[in-house]
Amino acid sequence: MSFPQRLLNPGERVVVSTRTHVKELFGPAALLLLVVAVGVVATVLLPEQTAANVLEMVVWFLVVVAIVWFVMRPLATWLTTTYTFTNRRFIARSGLVAKEGRTIPLNRISGVDFEIGVIDRIFGCGTLVVSDASTQGRVELTDIPRVEKVQLLVSEELHRISGVSDDDGT
Repeated sequence: MSFPQRLLNPGERVVVSTRTHVKELFGPAALLLLVVAVGVVATVLLPEQTAANVLEMVVWFLVVVAIVWFVMRPLATWLTTTYTFTNRRFIARSGLVAKEGRTIPLNRISGVDFEIGVIDRIFGCGTLVVSDASTQGRVELTDIPRVEKVQLLVSEELHRISGVSDDDGT
């Protein structure tokens, strides 16, 4: 997944672009299996009668509604939400039809930290915490894959733009 080049300023380059870990889709995938199983069981168990056919249609209608709301909606959110760090700014974008975004210039970011819980360690992801000098203070990006590597890349870019020399520490 790459950030659209048309949205970058001249001379701007992507340092890292990511979205949340695919584990975000495990719940919706399990729910998909469950609601389809409910629909199949209802089809098999209901007798062949007119009233049962209406009930069967109602069950399948509810299955479709559940799939759209609890499976397709989270999938669309996952697919359309990205977090991008360029050599100039942090960009959070989401939305399929109605877009929403947040941009923080890198020179306003005061720190980038990460937190990895036990479950996150198993899946190789974690929470990236971007701190800035604004009134909102910090942005928490949960379930970021390879969060330690992302934090390292962003920290290196912050160090580079700060103009601190590696030779004498100034």
